[in-house]
Amino acid sequence: MQLEHEFTVPVPKDQAWGVLMDVERIAPCMPGATLDSVDADSFAGRVKVKLGPIMVTYAGRARFVEADRTTGRAVIEASGKESRGTGTVQATIHTHLHEAGENTRVHVTTDLDITGRPAQFGRGVMVDVGNKLIGQFADCLAAQLAAGAAEPEPGSPARTGDAAVAPAPQPRPTAEHIDLLQIPSFLCRQTDLLEAAAKTGRAVNVKKGQFLAPWDTVNIAGKMRALASDSGTRSPSAAAASSGESISSVWS
Repeated sequence: MQLEHEFTVPVPKDQAWGVLMDVERIAPCMPGATLDSVDADSFAGRVKVKLGPIMVTYAGRARFVEADRTTGRAVIEASGKESRGTGTVQATIHTHLHEAGENTRVHVTTDLDITGRPAQFGRGVMVDVGNKLIGQFADCLAAQLAAGAAEPEPGSPARTGDAAVAPAPQPRPTAEHIDLLQIPSFLCRQTDLLEAAAKTGRAVNVKKGQFLAPWDTVNIAGKMRALASDSGTRSPSAAAASSGESISSVWS
């Protein structure tokens, strides 16, 4: 069956393209999705979805077969299998970005083939579920892109905002005016941003991405220590990885 959806991203087309092509960045916005790995143009993960009275979890892989920034067109092929059943899913997803003033309109067409228990539900159920998931994804993404840095309380340490998004990471000039650099969860694996933050010599707080296991944050802290050391910047005196929402690297 073929499904069609459309949503709007509150940034210009060129910036929207960069965001939507960054799988690690947008994965936390997709309800029920867990990103397990990213390898060049392919990625693996799981998604849990409720269809009628049943809950199904699929595990599988997807890859970009086409990505043209100029035309704003991307094609993704995905396949997966039920974690606790014999059902399968295959999808070819066509995404097309259109300029809409200062915003970007995203049109998504999905060719979907499902076997197993979910196949008993008709197109109406699939459309309703798809509309709900795409709507939640678009709202989350819009909130991330539209939100700015919050003003700090008088007398409190200044830090970067949780949801601030810039076209390119610029921690060094920011560090001249704040006491704590904070990297949001959807950018916690962006190496160039981590490197730039590590080289400022400021304390850094990195929010743990939804797609990361708690113990994976140890690697992020270690990476930042190594990057700071390689650049000749003062190394962190402490780099603690927690099982909660964030990890912190503190420079002495």
